[in-house]
Amino acid sequence: MDPTALYRRIPGARSRNTMAENIHAARSGGGIANHGTKGHINENIGPGETITLLEASGSGLITRMFITLLRRTPLLLRSLRLDIFWDGAPQPAVSAPLGDFFCAPLGRAVAFESELFSNPEGRSFNCFIPMPFRTSARVTVTNESDVECTYFVFDLSLLLDVPHDDSMLYFHARWRRESPTTLGEDFDILPRTEGVGRFLGCCCGVMADPCYDGLWWGEGQIKVRLDGDAAFPTICGTGTEDYIGTAWGMDAFFHYRQGCLLADAKEGQWAFYRWHTADPVLFETDIRVSVQVLGGAPLQDVQRVQRAGAPLTPVYLDDHGTIVRLLDVGPGPLAENADRDDVGCVFFRQDDWCATSYFYLDRTHIAPPELRSDATTQEGPPVP
Repeated sequence: MDPTALYRRIPGARSRNTMAENIHAARSGGGIANHGTKGHINENIGPGETITLLEASGSGLITRMFITLLRRTPLLLRSLRLDIFWDGAPQPAVSAPLGDFFCAPLGRAVAFESELFSNPEGRSFNCFIPMPFRTSARVTVTNESDVECTYFVFDLSLLLDVPHDDSMLYFHARWRRESPTTLGEDFDILPRTEGVGRFLGCCCGVMADPCYDGLWWGEGQIKVRLDGDAAFPTICGTGTEDYIGTAWGMDAFFHYRQGCLLADAKEGQWAFYRWHTADPVLFETDIRVSVQVLGGAPLQDVQRVQRAGAPLTPVYLDDHGTIVRLLDVGPGPLAENADRDDVGCVFFRQDDWCATSYFYLDRTHIAPPELRSDATTQEGPPVP
């Protein structure tokens, strides 16, 4: 069944939607309040309260999600948690802060349009990822803040009684944050996950540590380890900005499958996305997606911030395209080139990274991840 084949019948399928007064997507169940006039379009979510956006039984397919709220503050966008459960599973397949899930990873919603998500004027959140289920679907939002969320409005579109064959995979989304990252270690966009599936892409947020005095943070390669890869990945990129299709830095833009929604050098905040819809990333046993936390700048600037106390480790020197690999040859070239103002340096650094990964998997849920003992990894929505 292909819902994008507009000219074909979908035998047996029934079109439905949910909103505040019809979370079960019932036939003739909408527009009842206030004698059939508009009267129940929103919910208020108190501190600690959970509301249900969808409670459906049988086989089906969620085709679109629309959500808006009156106060789109960083606190609420990070503290409202979206959970999606498939087929009665005890754990959610999707669990992420509302803003992060809808491509506002630092709580700053901006207008954009892409293949999978959009926000037409910066005031609403739309998702077009198809989400199939076999026996049931439940979508909830929980307010983990200490303030009330008012005027929460939602509209979810779905098809019911849609048969699925054995090739169907369940949609998942996983959010995580490290503040700060560990010097010299990659940040996991998607920690190692077992199963058969497809990686759809990710939306990431970076808050650059001011101790680096504005030096470029995005030299890290994206690494995708597939099907038993250990030390080295099968798929490896060339730089963080290269991963989203741009180069030599990262300014704001949005395209169909890639974009940078936030490029605020003054505040040191960036948000960007990449969808692997045209270039499938498939796995048969397991996957892990990570990014190196690397910066790049003229050597003299790197040494200046290092003397001021910024934690960093030089990785290589760039002498007009000739690369001196310091991890191979040792630190000697640092002193030899210290007086030159035309040599670049790439270096390990620490920043605040968060990411929502989107993927399909051959199971309804995965075990909750273990938290790191130093508590710098946050798998639940923290206050920004």
